Amino acid sequence: MNVTLAVKQYVSKMIENSGPGMKVLLMDRETTSIVSVVYTQSEILQKEVYLFERIDSQNRDNMKHLKAICFLRPTKENVEHLIQELRRPKYSVYFIYFSNVISKSEIKALAEADEQEVVAEVQEFYGDFIAVNPHLFSLNLQGVARGRSWEPSMLSRCTQGLTSVLLALKKCPMIRYQLSSDMSKRLAESVKQIITKEYELFDFRKTEVPPLLLILDRSDDAITPLLNQWTYQAMVHELLGLNNNRIDLSRVPGISKDLKEVVLSAENDEFYANNLYLNFGEIGTNIKNLMEDFQKKKPKEQQKLESITDMKAFVDNYPQFKKMSGTVSKHVTVVGELSRLVSERQLMEVSEVEQELSCQNDHSNAQQSVRRLLQNPRLSELDAVRLVMLYALRYERHSSSVLPALMDELSRRGVSERHRRMVKSVVEYGGKRVRGSDLVTPTDAVAITKQFFKGLKGVENVYTQHQPLIHDTLDQLIKGRLKDSQFPYLGASSLRDRPQDIMVFLIGGATYEEALTVYNLNRSTPGVRIVLGGSSIHNTKSFLEEVMSTASHSADRAQGSGRPGNRR
Repeated sequence: MNVTLAVKQYVSKMIENSGPGMKVLLMDRETTSIVSVVYTQSEILQKEVYLFERIDSQNRDNMKHLKAICFLRPTKENVEHLIQELRRPKYSVYFIYFSNVISKSEIKALAEADEQEVVAEVQEFYGDFIAVNPHLFSLNLQGVARGRSWEPSMLSRCTQGLTSVLLALKKCPMIRYQLSSDMSKRLAESVKQIITKEYELFDFRKTEVPPLLLILDRSDDAITPLLNQWTYQAMVHELLGLNNNRIDLSRVPGISKDLKEVVLSAENDEFYANNLYLNFGEIGTNIKNLMEDFQKKKPKEQQKLESITDMKAFVDNYPQFKKMSGTVSKHVTVVGELSRLVSERQLMEVSEVEQELSCQNDHSNAQQSVRRLLQNPRLSELDAVRLVMLYALRYERHSSSVLPALMDELSRRGVSERHRRMVKSVVEYGGKRVRGSDLVTPTDAVAITKQFFKGLKGVENVYTQHQPLIHDTLDQLIKGRLKDSQFPYLGASSLRDRPQDIMVFLIGGATYEEALTVYNLNRSTPGVRIVLGGSSIHNTKSFLEEVMSTASHSADRAQGSGRPGNRR
């Protein structure tokens, strides 16, 4: 159950199928992202793919010496672009791969356009999702809801994305969904409809215990995406923003030209792969070790290149040295910027109060801590609003709630009206009235941290007490205790055995903290494999955009049509 490997194998197969010779890879906006996350340009160049083009680009040259590999989503626009392309082909031969199911009528239209008989192959390769980590995928969708209902086009796209993950992993699952969310039920039914309709595609070898797809709603846990993070990948996304593995560092003070945008990919960056899930304190130590290791391998200025053998050894080692040099400067820059932001925004103090709000049940202490921080002039607007949101979600119905006073304090700080409105929107999105689960179960936080975070250095345990709601949900599911009354099965049958292959999808977006939870569960539960997906991967900013887009549609109660597109 490795989504990265599944997409990589699809891309390799496409290139292999086209045989030897120079090739161009023709993609659309979405498939460009899908491919770039699992393969670097240099890796693909080694496979004789020398050109990367967009199908919608108007000014492509005629290059009859190139074979074209087309990897496209099966949308009406792309089919139309292909029809135009085949009428006036720019390349010698076309190998066409759609990332999802394509209708017979569209295949017919393509065949009719292929008068010059340049199409060698048309296939469906189900890589219709972004493989972020081996156990994490995203559909890169913002604003999936109108109030509590689906944005119709988004229901269709999520259905396609989810069914393609199932096909890529070769799973025909039983489906459970969150009863408190109508959107979860609609998506479950929509996926089931495709599985039934395309039953031949889903005819995989039966396993003793059927796989399970669990569909959840982000609104059940609005706390997790609001918290500051302390593990490398999550922290980078929270403070700098990770977009298809790319980070924009152009605003970093004194940044050099070649580091304005950097790529962080666990597939081809060993340091990143080893540090993805480590906390900030450990990363600091590891960066130091990386630097020391680099210093040792650095070619000495006075290195004697007297013999041909010396020169050959230097040239042989140089690419490796150059790669290491790039890795060192990239991570030193990223960690340096994270460190600067932590100190500038006083995130350790902020995070301590966030953890107190999300994990403990002491209203008097909590409101004092929030008030104290709101007095701090160095607190950023986003962090001030985030603390008030967490307080509002946590003590929404508390008899001594001081929310009005905290809102006044935000006004006094000069926090924009847009940000202040977000507090109410977040409570409407993920407050008690909406939730199907008890989001905050006060436990002995000290016991939890001792159990989960032995041997943390630098960053104290107090910053990582919080466990996302999905941890409990999956823990109950694995133990066979997840209540059917809250998470019913779609259809009559239910699973009697403990599930082994579990795919979880979060409508409204997942987070890297939840990905870490899944990573840890995979490691600590032999025989259980879990893959997590979301309509997107959120940090606080993108989550608040999602909430506001949902809120702005709240008045529009129109139900989405829910009819999946591109049928056969």
